[in-house]
Amino acid sequence: MKWYAAVFVGALVRYLLMSSEYSGLIRGRVEVATPLNSWKRAVEGAYLYANGTNPYDGDLYHQNPFILVSLWYLMQKAAAYVGMVFIQLEIGTAFMLKAAATVFIRELYEKQRRRRDSFAKDTEELQIETGDLGNLPYYVGLAYLFNPYSILNCVGQTTTVASNFLLALFLVGTAYRSRIVAGVALALETQMNIYPCVLIVPAALFIAESTPRNKWLSIGTTCGTFLGAFCRFNYAGFVIMGDWSFLDATYGFILNCRDLQPNIGLFWYFFTEMFDHFRTLFLYTFQINATLLYLFPLTFKLHKEPVMLLTILLALGVVFRPYPCVGDVAMYLSLLPLWKSISKFMGHNFIVGATMLVTSILGPAVWYLWIYANSANANFYFGMTLVYCTAQIFFVTDLYFAYIKREFCLRNGMQVTIDGKEARIALE
Repeated sequence: MKWYAAVFVGALVRYLLMSSEYSGLIRGRVEVATPLNSWKRAVEGAYLYANGTNPYDGDLYHQNPFILVSLWYLMQKAAAYVGMVFIQLEIGTAFMLKAAATVFIRELYEKQRRRRDSFAKDTEELQIETGDLGNLPYYVGLAYLFNPYSILNCVGQTTTVASNFLLALFLVGTAYRSRIVAGVALALETQMNIYPCVLIVPAALFIAESTPRNKWLSIGTTCGTFLGAFCRFNYAGFVIMGDWSFLDATYGFILNCRDLQPNIGLFWYFFTEMFDHFRTLFLYTFQINATLLYLFPLTFKLHKEPVMLLTILLALGVVFRPYPCVGDVAMYLSLLPLWKSISKFMGHNFIVGATMLVTSILGPAVWYLWIYANSANANFYFGMTLVYCTAQIFFVTDLYFAYIKREFCLRNGMQVTIDGKEARIALE
């Protein structure tokens, strides 16, 4: 009953803000809307499509053809209920996150139970408790429903709402080991953002845990399902549009970072200041950093803990993509309650939380000083976004190191001594 009451309150908050005078202001904020997910651009693209003009011919619309057709149909048949559709997608995302978290925490608990004989005697406080099996999924759902970032994202009516819905569907498919659901959902999400494609690796590892004798066959089948779905959806886009122009307008736009409108990421400032003859080198460097750089070492280290691997890759993909928004941040933050058992070792919670809060407040203030009051410049706003991204990186490294310390303490106990003195675990 508490859960349904929370869902109702979360939906009501979104509806009231959508109906308020602030909805237009929120919809135009650069922290909420980007060239990739802007509702205004999406509506204009649907209008062009409805009037027989290819929206991919210009530099206006950069979402995939499925979003284009869906918005066109929505505007034609139910324009008055657009806000309700976004709220329903948010509610569906919260329900799916809760369902996926229920399976994930149960799997983590079962792994812990099988390893319990190897744990040291004084580590009970580091272990997942039976009560967590019901509580933590509930907290995951609440963390999404009442996160200010997800609320702003919904009120702003960005296509990131649909993106988060697909990611939640992917998590459900992964949790229940349904290759088709996970592969199809991630293929659609990859069409929208590209960077979540790396999540197929932890998904394949998680699904393969149910078939240890045919592990590599299972991993190959999962990856093949994703690639097959991705290729089919691109061909379907060709059938819808009649040509392949959408490929350059979607994937090419993201990979080449053509629009340097300020956002909460790092790309826009660097490439505004970059000399043209260095642009290609740094573009490749930034894109590799956002996709493949962390995939291999993290997979090597966390291949036995695919849920942690998934959480970290999801967060890193948000931090280093060229067009991030607050809705992307809300998605990975909602998974944080899953890792209650390692929170004891996360020493930077207050610093990270305070930094993200302060920069979230100061960002719009500095934007006003720069754009409207003309008493600041781009350096001020980039300073805020740089600190904001740094806080997220601190969060990811803190989460990873806390996991490593917990694993060490589970095996060796909470009190480790060297030459009679208490040892301190340090990351070097």
